Amino acid sequence: MERSRVLLVDAAPGALLGRELERLLGHGLAVTLNLRRVADGAGARADWGGRVDFTDFDPFDEAALLAETVRDGLGHHAVKSRAGVPLRAAFLAGATRPGLAHPLRVIGRAGAGTDHVELAAAARHGVTVTHTPGSNADAVAEFALAQLLALTRGLRSYDEAAHRGEWRAATAPPEELSELTLGIVGPGRIGLALAGRASALGMEVQAFSRRPAVTSAPAARDLAPASTPQPTPIPASGPAPRPNRSLPDLLATSDVVSLHLPLTPETRGLIGRAELALMRPGAILLNTARGGIVDEQALADALRDPAHPLAAAAVDTFEHEHAAFASPLFGLPNALLTPHVAGMTRTAMATAALRCADHIAALLAGRPEGIPVVTA
Repeated sequence: MERSRVLLVDAAPGALLGRELERLLGHGLAVTLNLRRVADGAGARADWGGRVDFTDFDPFDEAALLAETVRDGLGHHAVKSRAGVPLRAAFLAGATRPGLAHPLRVIGRAGAGTDHVELAAAARHGVTVTHTPGSNADAVAEFALAQLLALTRGLRSYDEAAHRGEWRAATAPPEELSELTLGIVGPGRIGLALAGRASALGMEVQAFSRRPAVTSAPAARDLAPASTPQPTPIPASGPAPRPNRSLPDLLATSDVVSLHLPLTPETRGLIGRAELALMRPGAILLNTARGGIVDEQALADALRDPAHPLAAAAVDTFEHEHAAFASPLFGLPNALLTPHVAGMTRTAMATAALRCADHIAALLAGRPEGIPVVTA
């Protein structure tokens, strides 16, 4: 029986590449590895030649992606990505076109977000989209906490001054975390992981959910095959966040607001000029979710205005990322900017890669039970 073909659009980095390839091959899949984002391409060829096929293309070039997916009329049953490579209607139509020996059936995302996939088009073409919700929850929660500490304690400005040889004393002592209220918008796996850590540090935590009566989230391991390794859960370190039924009220009563929502038509532009104006004087905004949730121009304008209540923001996700990276937030001293790295810890990336491999294999084998899929 011919093996199912999988195109690894962007593989796990470093030593995790070998684990990911072994997992896919162990499921009996035929793997094509894109070397474009592999740091040691020559080493990968030497180590895996004869076991996997190789290609080399820019996955963010839609024409190149489609050409490699359907090369020689063979096609691939599945494509896997981790960096949010756009998979739009034209690609989905081409990858499933009649006449391909192996039309696309599954898209796997080693991560939680699937806004890079045109889900309605995937459904029209019979392509199942799977992801790995919860795989990076602890990693992103830790990162948001790091953003919070860096901004509340002014670490970046002290560091920059010290590197210039300046001994800068605090002009006004900052508040401790136990004096602050954290507002979480989207108390899912990541939001609750952050809530537990913030509560353990003495913060009062409140949360707003677009879905009613959200007080806890299912553990990620409940959605994965038993063979998938799981990160060690963090014990609950405090009470559940106090629910707040109104986003405007949460914004007005929180010293720090952290966003943990998927990007959907309903959440795009959720935080704009009107919402930013509601925030407490001296407030901080954290975004490790998706760039499109926040109006970046409105955020930049608020941070430039000394009279605006918003004092600072930490942003890890942007409307335009990767080769198209651009933002009106560039150059603002009260904007802490990072390139979408919140979830990139070794544990999180290994869990996502291996779990995604398991999901793809199960779906291609006709075993969808327990596998998380995303629909429009």
